[in-house]
Amino acid sequence: MAPGAARRARRRVRGAPPAGVRARSAEDWWWDRLAPSGSGYHLLQSDSMLLVLPGSGPARARAHRRAARRAQRLRLPGSRATAAKAKPKSAPAPAPAPTPAPQQGPDPGWGDRIPLEILLQIFGLLVAADGPVPFLGRAARVCRRWHEAASQPALWHTVTLSPPLAGRPTKAGAKAEKKLLASLEWFMPNRFSQLQRLTLIHWKSQVHAVLKLVSESCPRLTFLKLSDCHGVTPDTLTGLARACPQLHSLDIQHSTVESTAVVSFLEEVGPRMRKLWLTCSSQTTAILGALLSSCCPQLQLLEVLRLLNLGWLPKPPGRAATPGPGFPSLEELCLAGPTCSFVSDEALGRLLHSSPNLRLLDLRGCARITPAGLRDLPCRELEQLYLGLYGMSDRLTLAKEGSPLLTEKWAHTLRELDLSGQGFSEKDLEQALAAFSGTPGGSQPALCSLNLRGTRVTPGTVSSVISSCPGLRFLNLESCRCLPRGLKRAYRGPEHVQRCLEQLLTSPASPS
Repeated sequence: MAPGAARRARRRVRGAPPAGVRARSAEDWWWDRLAPSGSGYHLLQSDSMLLVLPGSGPARARAHRRAARRAQRLRLPGSRATAAKAKPKSAPAPAPAPTPAPQQGPDPGWGDRIPLEILLQIFGLLVAADGPVPFLGRAARVCRRWHEAASQPALWHTVTLSPPLAGRPTKAGAKAEKKLLASLEWFMPNRFSQLQRLTLIHWKSQVHAVLKLVSESCPRLTFLKLSDCHGVTPDTLTGLARACPQLHSLDIQHSTVESTAVVSFLEEVGPRMRKLWLTCSSQTTAILGALLSSCCPQLQLLEVLRLLNLGWLPKPPGRAATPGPGFPSLEELCLAGPTCSFVSDEALGRLLHSSPNLRLLDLRGCARITPAGLRDLPCRELEQLYLGLYGMSDRLTLAKEGSPLLTEKWAHTLRELDLSGQGFSEKDLEQALAAFSGTPGGSQPALCSLNLRGTRVTPGTVSSVISSCPGLRFLNLESCRCLPRGLKRAYRGPEHVQRCLEQLLTSPASPS
């Protein structure tokens, strides 16, 4: 061995720690630097910090010495630890099997502790506000008690059914209708046994099958609405009328239904028919003819919706034609539309000649109706009268007199009056609206909504009617050419109406 190598080996042996002594680590070095022995400080180590605290604390050196002695005993021959390690361990005696504890199911929670009657009342309030879908379907998956409550047919009294792919291509829409129909085959007998109001939207190919299920499973149905539905046959509606003895309301607006189907339905329902909504078409005359032939004498509401490009042209009666019994129980009649109508005083008289209980009459767009024709109607307590002409008064020759005939007859009962677009003169309107200040018995008028848009009403007339009708909540004065600038707008609410009165009393009388 070379002399240099021998010196290096002796240097390594001389610097090596004695046997049995643990070598110092970097952690020990930092420990002694921060809290050296005899300094009166000790270290306390936590998960995320190292604290240097004063006072006596755990002696790290003593712990190191104990660890070194323990390691030396394990290495010495004949020690008890070595003997215990060499002696084979005997197999431990098998422990007695523990007795199985009684299994406890999960806590059902407060949902299962609510009585079923209380859940039904809560669910009924939610269904009345938002409908049964999708709430009842989601509530049924909470727990068994909620599933039991959500499955009660009494909660499924009003349902709207529409295929999920409505408006898609024909093949996709037909497939979606078949899929929903398969679900309804279970839902109808299990959930809809107490169904009262049903709305079908966007059914194109399976409406016949759905109505057949309804006739088999929903004997308490009272209201049926078909919106954008096609393929309704006379047999379908007639069978539904026979299977549902409480059905009294039908809404087929915006749907393609043959007049023969509607007439057959009305003849089958007969006296129990109460409300009917129609869309004006080329087949409306046949339906109204059936109504006038006394097939539905107890009808209370009749609404004929007129579209932009369609109008109802009533056929004049024959010379020997006798008027039918009409509708003694009719309370609402709507023949409104956005375009000029051909409904005349004679046609209106044929519809209402025996309707003394009429409360609402909507004739917006019916420019051929005159105040004299309205005066001859048998109804004495009309509450809502709409005679507005929207966007058509410039193309028509309108009557300039006759408005007092309306208010003299119904000033004591009218709550809403719409004269927008009418051509009555300033003096005629003044006489008509003055009727609200002289109600019989000194009672206050019931008028709460007045639409005078586009008329020739004067500031004095408006002031008089506001002062005479303290319950007035809506007043429309848009485009009134005889009023000052700044007042030609709609006023909503009693405060705004009274503000209009103050402005009228302080503004100059000359119109702009």
